[in-house]
Amino acid sequence: MKIIIDSYIPYIKGALDAFADVEYIPHQQITNGKVRNADALIVRTRTQCGEALLKNSRVKFIASATIGYDHIDAEYCRKNGIAWTNAPGCNAVSVAQYMASVLSFLQLRKNFDLPKAVIGVVGVGAVGSKIASLARSFGMRVLLNDPPRERREKNGDFVSLDRICEESDIITFHTLLNASGEDKTLHLADESFFNRLKRKPVIVNAARGEIVSTKALLKAVDNGKVGEAILDCWENEPDINLELLAKATLATPHIAGYSADGKANAATQSVQATSRFFGLGIDDWRVESLPEVFQLAFEKDLSFPQFFINTYNVEADSALLKSTPSGFEQQRSNYPFRREPKAYLNRMEAGFSKQIKKQFEVFF
Repeated sequence: MKIIIDSYIPYIKGALDAFADVEYIPHQQITNGKVRNADALIVRTRTQCGEALLKNSRVKFIASATIGYDHIDAEYCRKNGIAWTNAPGCNAVSVAQYMASVLSFLQLRKNFDLPKAVIGVVGVGAVGSKIASLARSFGMRVLLNDPPRERREKNGDFVSLDRICEESDIITFHTLLNASGEDKTLHLADESFFNRLKRKPVIVNAARGEIVSTKALLKAVDNGKVGEAILDCWENEPDINLELLAKATLATPHIAGYSADGKANAATQSVQATSRFFGLGIDDWRVESLPEVFQLAFEKDLSFPQFFINTYNVEADSALLKSTPSGFEQQRSNYPFRREPKAYLNRMEAGFSKQIKKQFEVFF
């Protein structure tokens, strides 16, 4: 059996070598000719898994070490008997950490009074649910928009996108990318969306670049309809719009989910799924060793936002991309994975208040 694995997937090397001929190659080299004799692929979102890649191959199984799966042509796979899986929720905590740093930045650097602010969370799945809990920990009022969940659950917890536009001081996107259909999210934030905004909100995109129209967002920023643009995901990555990069308050190279913990979860889920499909007998395999957290000098009265700035400062990642936009792909592929907040908690002094500790519950 032959397995091709994207060499940029961390913590996975060696896990399957005893069971197959495993080849680790960068995503740029995962081509139709290369996969023709492969039985399985373990990839990231950079690999488009459709007819162009898979035609006339013997691939039977694809594992994507990602939450998203819009790079997988599910219909083509179904018609050709190719099973596939993603890694749902693998980096949800990591994205929550990114958002915690963003919110802390807004409070400490931009003087946002978060307890008096309203945040609209668009897309309330594994990631969006944690963002909602996080925002409540900051004392914010939270509005939830998720039409598929609203139809299924019918419990009144969700609001319309119009209400999000009318009442939100911050709007953050955490949806999957759907190009068509009832729940289309391609250019969900288009010119019509921005024209409905009432409060000049902060717009955050840490989902997929194509959810927000670059042209429409630029126009909204120029017209003063958007107060701040904070972007981790971009249209046409890695060839991002340099005008939008310059105007964004914070700009990062699609690394919101790039914690060591999240990457370990993705590798674990991918190996376990491959084992189950081929009957390899390592269904309980998992990544065991992660980088140690750096020494952090905790103060007795360290504030919730200062903790996040201390343990992950999103401004540093933004400054690097803004200074070297041509390095988008290099910065993303060679990102120095951060540890999630839970890795630091055992260093916390006993003097921390119960309220501060309670605020960390979202990270478990």
